Amino acid sequence: WQFNRGVGSMAAAAVAGLIGGDFSDLREIKKQLLSVAERSRERGLQASELAFALEPLPLGDLPPPPPLTEEDARDLDAYTLAKSYFDLKEYDRAAYFLRGCKSQKAYFLYMYSRYLSGEKKKDDETVDSLGPLEKGQVKNEALRELRVELSKKHKARELDGFGLYLYGVVLRKLDLVKEAIDVFVEAAHVLPLHWGAWLELCNLITDKEMLKFLSLPDTWMKEFFLAHIYTELQLIEEALQKYQSLIDAGFAKSTYIISQIAVAYHNIRDIDKALSIFNELRKQDPYRIENMDTFSNLLYVRSMKPELSYLAHNLCEIDKYRVETCCVIGNYYSLRSQHEKAALYFQRALKLNPRYLGAWTLMGHEYMEMKNTSAAIQAYRHAIEVNKRDYRAWYGLGQTYEILKMPFYCLYYYRRAHQLRPNDSRMLVALGECYEKLNQLVEAKKCYWRAYAVGDVEKMALVKLAKLHEQLNESEQAAQCYVKYIQDIYSCGEIVEHLEVSTAFRYLAQYYFKCKLWDEASACAQKCCAFNDTREEGKALLRQILQLRNQGENSSTEISASFFLPASLSANNTPTRRVSPLNLSSVTP
Repeated sequence: WQFNRGVGSMAAAAVAGLIGGDFSDLREIKKQLLSVAERSRERGLQASELAFALEPLPLGDLPPPPPLTEEDARDLDAYTLAKSYFDLKEYDRAAYFLRGCKSQKAYFLYMYSRYLSGEKKKDDETVDSLGPLEKGQVKNEALRELRVELSKKHKARELDGFGLYLYGVVLRKLDLVKEAIDVFVEAAHVLPLHWGAWLELCNLITDKEMLKFLSLPDTWMKEFFLAHIYTELQLIEEALQKYQSLIDAGFAKSTYIISQIAVAYHNIRDIDKALSIFNELRKQDPYRIENMDTFSNLLYVRSMKPELSYLAHNLCEIDKYRVETCCVIGNYYSLRSQHEKAALYFQRALKLNPRYLGAWTLMGHEYMEMKNTSAAIQAYRHAIEVNKRDYRAWYGLGQTYEILKMPFYCLYYYRRAHQLRPNDSRMLVALGECYEKLNQLVEAKKCYWRAYAVGDVEKMALVKLAKLHEQLNESEQAAQCYVKYIQDIYSCGEIVEHLEVSTAFRYLAQYYFKCKLWDEASACAQKCCAFNDTREEGKALLRQILQLRNQGENSSTEISASFFLPASLSANNTPTRRVSPLNLSSVTP
């Protein structure tokens, strides 16, 4: 329930920052980071990670502590006592002793304590009933009062950068998104290097167009913001370029940047690269827990049971009551197919932080495994409430409604997932299947073709497209798709265990047979004999071909040469180079 955890993931900096992406004076940047880190700590916000990535400053260059005003001096005793209670998470007690304080620092801590007190009570109530909760059923009762008070201060221009940040958070919690964005942009202008305001802004921007219209301060912290938002918006290439330029600028030691790069590779499913970077991150920061749930997702996908077990034990030793630790243990039990136990750990994570996105999504997956579709739908809906950009939750909802045989619902959720991940072939294949069930075959063809064009992860789009053509008696296009599918499978150098390979060879054998192309039909029929499900058909076809050849039937030459099965496939050897793509333009509706 502490929103300052996001702030703690990176340092903030002083009011006056270097202009634009100017990283020429790293010593000045370090001073700014240390200065604002101190100001953040005074207000109960943590900030230090980025400063550690830069070289230490000599004693003479260290920034002086923030100066005290008359108001600070008057509020000092109350502030010191309240800060102790705040650090002990006794928020109501802290707020009580800060009533009537006038200084900016004490006023922020007073309002922040009231905000966190309301959040804690709300989350305690949510935890007590982790079942189906409608949005808005449990509220932070303090929000409306806080909004009224902060709004008056805002109109009177009495809020500093931290106060504006808190006002923005209150507006966001009240679902006043447009107003919240305006206030966060203002906070970024007033205190341009405070990471908290930038991070909150990231959570409210839904697409690149929205980003273009924001009037942001031209400071070096903007480069970190852009890299972060590009990662969130799945613009991974742009994000990686930004992070590389930040590393080149002098932030190579930043564990924050290394973890963000690992997350970016995780998002584009470059699993080997992401694993390699996470392993490097663990060497540099062995007691780090943040992002380790993402690392465990990668180990899960690769079925790396010993590594996942080691990670779970290691995190348990560090802190077993952290949400990330619970998610890692949940993933471990899920990999062992102990889905009830996995769901239990994801629930434990949500008791620690009911707004932890990853746990809601993963719990939805576990309920799916347990065939509890209503609980899965509830979990995915919670995930979307936390973050509307979570494509996994939209995709999960599509899958649950698919199980419930409700294709119109599926279509809506798969479309939302596809909007968030336009180049993910899995979303496109799922959309194609939906359109097929709704008998919208032209749309289905487009989806399968697009899935193939963007790089079909599961190598199923061409098969589905071929079957669609087969269904529509478009034998020429079906044959073309099957040939391309076989070429792709063999040229990838994969061990041919695809169930659909035998289907493709069977169709092509029959197709070439109808076209009286005996050599090609014979080559495909021989391939059919290598698979259990098509062996008998292959043998029968070979006998027919032999019989027709003996009767002196001539081969037809009317069929287009592009359909010929590559010679290398008729032998047992596997081609090593990728065959040049066939012209599939006729397939696109």
